[in-house]
Amino acid sequence: MKLKKEFIVHSTGDESILVPTGAANFSGIVKGNKTVGFIFDCLRTETTRDEIISKLKEAFDAPAGAVKRDVDKTLDELRGIGAIDE
Repeated sequence: MKLKKEFIVHSTGDESILVPTGAANFSGIVKGNKTVGFIFDCLRTETTRDEIISKLKEAFDAPAGAVKRDVDKTLDELRGIGAIDE
């Protein structure tokens, strides 16, 4: 899976923003913290849920359960707006 080309990621320090281009079927923006920004970055190239979880656990000192919940929640929201190519 990866982000569709109709979405652009912009990071501003502590906040990451996902913005659709005019070709997307979603109008609005998705804001997130560093964790969400990290997930966005992982999705710039082809990846899997498990790869994202593994990379996130390496980058942040967080319990495995919390990492899995964050990844699943973010992926569900991105799927809901049609931002992921699977």
